[in-house]
Amino acid sequence: MRVALGADHAGFELKETVKQWLADDGHAVIDLGTDSTESVDYPDYAAAVGRAVVSGRAERGIVVCGSGAGAAIAANKLDGVRCAQANDTYTAHQAVEHDDVNVIALAARVIGEATAEEVVASFLGASFIPAERYVRRLNKVLDLERTRS
Repeated sequence: MRVALGADHAGFELKETVKQWLADDGHAVIDLGTDSTESVDYPDYAAAVGRAVVSGRAERGIVVCGSGAGAAIAANKLDGVRCAQANDTYTAHQAVEHDDVNVIALAARVIGEATAEEVVASFLGASFIPAERYVRRLNKVLDLERTRS
């Protein structure tokens, strides 16, 4: 799978670890930065990951910041991105299965590396379940995106 990956300075080290896991698992990684722990703005990297997913350059995206919250908020501002903050495996797979999430946000200052690896695997291993209730709910989310009201 092609996975876009981005992080701010707080998420840099975890991003590097995730990048290695993804490569080791045979995924094509699109590293969109940052490249150090020097202070940067998380919206820039969340937007880069979201744009890669929306354009089709990547099939899924992962953004990492200190809390995960800011990156998730920023990514969700882009049409076509459905980003969930996921610091546990249940959220990581359920968000894909029920909500067709295409990006997850990880909290580098909250989640440990072992759990992060499990979360990423759960996210990438999940598929949307096209049950009527999930499709209906997803269509309502898409309507909100189209109308912004």
